[in-house]
Amino acid sequence: MAGDEDSDSPLLPELQKEPGQDERGKKRTGTLWTAIAHIITAVIGAGVLSLAWSIAQLGWVAGPVAMLLFAAVTLFQSSLLADCYRSPDPEHGEFRNHHYMDAVRHFLGERSYWVCGFIQQLCLFGAGLTYTITSATSMRAIQKSDCYHREGHSAPCSYGDTFYALLFGVVQIVFSQIPDFHEMAWLSALAAAMSFSYSTIGLGLGLAKVIGNGTVRGGIGGISMATTSQKVWRISQALGDIAYAYPYSIILFDIEDTLRSPPPENQTMKRANTISILITTIFYLCCGCFGYAAFGEDTPGNLLTGFGFFEPYWLIDFANACIVVHLVGGYQVYSQPVFSMADKWAAGKFPDSAFVNKFYNLRPLPLLPPVSLTLFRLCFRTAYVAAATGLAMLFPYFNQVLGVMGASFFWPIAVYFPVEMFLVQKKIRTWSREWLLLQSFSVVCLLLSIFALVGSFEGLISEKLKLIK
Repeated sequence: MAGDEDSDSPLLPELQKEPGQDERGKKRTGTLWTAIAHIITAVIGAGVLSLAWSIAQLGWVAGPVAMLLFAAVTLFQSSLLADCYRSPDPEHGEFRNHHYMDAVRHFLGERSYWVCGFIQQLCLFGAGLTYTITSATSMRAIQKSDCYHREGHSAPCSYGDTFYALLFGVVQIVFSQIPDFHEMAWLSALAAAMSFSYSTIGLGLGLAKVIGNGTVRGGIGGISMATTSQKVWRISQALGDIAYAYPYSIILFDIEDTLRSPPPENQTMKRANTISILITTIFYLCCGCFGYAAFGEDTPGNLLTGFGFFEPYWLIDFANACIVVHLVGGYQVYSQPVFSMADKWAAGKFPDSAFVNKFYNLRPLPLLPPVSLTLFRLCFRTAYVAAATGLAMLFPYFNQVLGVMGASFFWPIAVYFPVEMFLVQKKIRTWSREWLLLQSFSVVCLLLSIFALVGSFEGLISEKLKLIK
């Protein structure tokens, strides 16, 4: 056990022993409803835009069933994690695990702590990559929508994703120099409003299209493909996209750490998990099913940028603008912890280096206050954003990249570590019935993740080869 060790990184924080306050003396006042709001805000995002395409690949039976299965897996693993917040007793334990990495270190030791930390860093970088691709696609869609409205649907109306990815990257280089951007209270509220706005617009347009068609399109087998192997790859990509849309394991402990008690935090968190996943699943099913019912074989990969809808163009523009605003802030939420970790590591490693520790005041934009930065911060953060932007320009494929990200991190973050921590927390004996059931659950999810990952990589490579040809 390593529950009382310290760490300098915001992603690798110390585990503290206190009854009712955090390290700043702030009391926990969170309730069931605040926890539900946090979960829904975190879960409903850009991934919802690919769900109609995912349903279209799987068909009317397998598509909704796959969504329900991922919802059940998310509910189950989130319940396991909720019991690992306090230790040794899940309801009255003396120690609190404030963050996901706290719990991994406390229950599984130092080696798992570093392995999970590495995976988590890749996950955060992957979020920046997918956000860049999604934002570039939405910016291009706004420009194309306006052009189509003025000049007709056959007009050549786009700069291409590369230009918009580069533009988004430049914006993120500027914003990445602002320290602690992720702590601004208005950011979460704005992101939530934008997320619900574009998701609701997508749902509404799909429903209106179904009513306008006067029929429900699509079939039990989903979109037909030329060969069986192509169909299998598409199914695996769809599973990866659904996997991307659901889990919120990384932030579960952060949410539970805000809850007041009594009642015990794990009980409140489990109720919040159940209610929020139920709401999210209903919303996802509506978005995915109405999108597939509206377009059938022609269901676009992204419901708002694939131009299944052309009018009202201003509403489509507004929805895509909401996506961009949401992801500009969301990019920083996922990137700032990495930036802070790098700053603290460099300051500790090179305490006498002016490159690392000498601060300069800079005003990145006229309307923003001046910020203090070091040359190391400027170089590292710029290089980090440039790397994500470069990969987004190299692989601008929304569904395939979402599939790779979802399949890559679903099993280790959402299944393996939660199961292993729960086994230690409950002191479940090896080869006991409960141990075998939990390990079987983990293995099945691993095989599913591998299947989705292989198919998503195949789709990514195939799209790239088509572009080269």
